[in-house]
Amino acid sequence: MGRAADRRGVIRIDLDAVEGRTSVRRPDTIAAEEPLEIRVGAAGPGRRRPLAVTMRTPGDDLDLALGFLLTEGLIRSTDDVQTAQLCAGAETPNTYNVVDVVLAPGVPEPATDPARNFYTTSSCGVCGKASIEAVRTRSLFGVRDDPLTVPAAVLADLPDVLRASQRGFERTGGLHAAGLFTPDGKLVVLREDVGRHNAVDKVIGWAVRERRLPLANHLLLVSGRASFELTQKAWMAGVPLLAAVSAPSTLAVDLAEEAGLTLVGFLRGRTMNVYAGPERVTVG
Repeated sequence: MGRAADRRGVIRIDLDAVEGRTSVRRPDTIAAEEPLEIRVGAAGPGRRRPLAVTMRTPGDDLDLALGFLLTEGLIRSTDDVQTAQLCAGAETPNTYNVVDVVLAPGVPEPATDPARNFYTTSSCGVCGKASIEAVRTRSLFGVRDDPLTVPAAVLADLPDVLRASQRGFERTGGLHAAGLFTPDGKLVVLREDVGRHNAVDKVIGWAVRERRLPLANHLLLVSGRASFELTQKAWMAGVPLLAAVSAPSTLAVDLAEEAGLTLVGFLRGRTMNVYAGPERVTVG
């Protein structure tokens, strides 16, 4: 996993341990969290300026940057990007915590808006933005008429499939996951990160690179809750169904209904709640 995880010494306390061994010192594997700066602009020296800094788990950083730019409405496809590469940062030794994105000729450079702060943390992607209207980016892809249907029995099996493929979580217990699935439950791609929104951006960035957009007739499963931002990201990528193992927010439900997107929450065991678009989930 490289820099995706590190080993640190901990004191392990077990109150049920044999007397005299209640606490022991041992190494533990923990998920890495480092800043990633995304620079965007036209070709030419000094043309790329910092657009965003996100706290993420290193790995799949180009996908993360491309997914972020797509879901923010700054690019529409891989054709809008001339080059994207990891660059040396200011740290010593070099940590390559910078992604430099050169936009294709004719693609507008992002405007700097002081009302919109692009700094994000691993737990919250939109908390720095000035208002809900500032993030209600309209998707190029309509999902309302997507004919996708998924049996509830297939949905019920997906969290176990996702969990079994989470190599990073297996080692650290500290990473979220996002997985793209076909209607019959086949896992297409999975990405992990300390941030829920980063994991989703990595999946969508993969789709950008692979020229798979829109992600019609697919569903996206996330290991945590379904927020407004994750629902927006699914819509921006043309995903007609978003499922989460935990709860949605009110804004996530409202946005799913507005977009015509199916939203499933509390997908655990053999039960689930369908909050929007129930016609896509079949029973029996």
